[in-house]
Amino acid sequence: MWDILQFMAPPFAACLVLVGLHAYLGLHVLLRGVIFVDLALAQIAALGTITAVVAGYEPGTPTAYAFSLGATVLGAAIFALTRMRRGTVPQEAIIGITFVVASAAAILLADRAPEGAEQIKELLAGAILWVSWKNVLNAALIYAALGFFHVLFRRRFTLISEDPNRAYAEGIRVRLWDFLFYLSFGLMITVSVSMAGVLMVFSYLVAPAIIALVHSRRWPQRILFAWGVGVLASALGLYSSYQWDLPSGPAIVCVLGLFLVVFAVYRGFRSSGRQELRSH
Repeated sequence: MWDILQFMAPPFAACLVLVGLHAYLGLHVLLRGVIFVDLALAQIAALGTITAVVAGYEPGTPTAYAFSLGATVLGAAIFALTRMRRGTVPQEAIIGITFVVASAAAILLADRAPEGAEQIKELLAGAILWVSWKNVLNAALIYAALGFFHVLFRRRFTLISEDPNRAYAEGIRVRLWDFLFYLSFGLMITVSVSMAGVLMVFSYLVAPAIIALVHSRRWPQRILFAWGVGVLASALGLYSSYQWDLPSGPAIVCVLGLFLVVFAVYRGFRSSGRQELRSH
């Protein structure tokens, strides 16, 4: 038992760090109706990493990180500039096509890289099981700075997420704050993808936030509930990964998916029970 705890301590700590900020920003993403922005930015960050590999730099090096960060900043600028107050084309469509193009470009570049298929697989599934304490500490420091930034300007970000029309009416420069939101989001994604992969990052962002938004209307309760879902899914996913020799990232993603199914069934039965009581 002690061996399991020692081996799983760094990846579980990494999961806690990831859940801390992803669960919060996931609430904003769902309220803004840009659900796939995380997946798109994660894929853009992965494209930057693959570009660095093709250029001859090893993944995880400062230069590779700079490639990834540069690509993410460009993606943040695109998403901020394409937001229209009244537009005929939904921003989600722009985000979707950006994800598709970034994915296609990543495949084309990976085809020119040695072990390109393996690079694609690692960026999708991640390698959370082999994360080091140094990686965890570095991510925690970056996430703490980003978290402080969002706490400092939480009123503007929350207002734009919940009621953009009111934000415009109050004279808030929505595009500027959108860019800052996506930029901070992109910084988080750049770190997250290198540790956990695209699939796990997207799941951490969306799954806990869906359950939390349905569960409560108050922000403190939403955040706490999303954190609880993420932490429990991480623990169960890592345990099942160790117990049955499964890939850790996909195991956690499947647990989060199972939580969504169980929650949906629970809500369905609860709604049916209320309707029956009203009919009587």
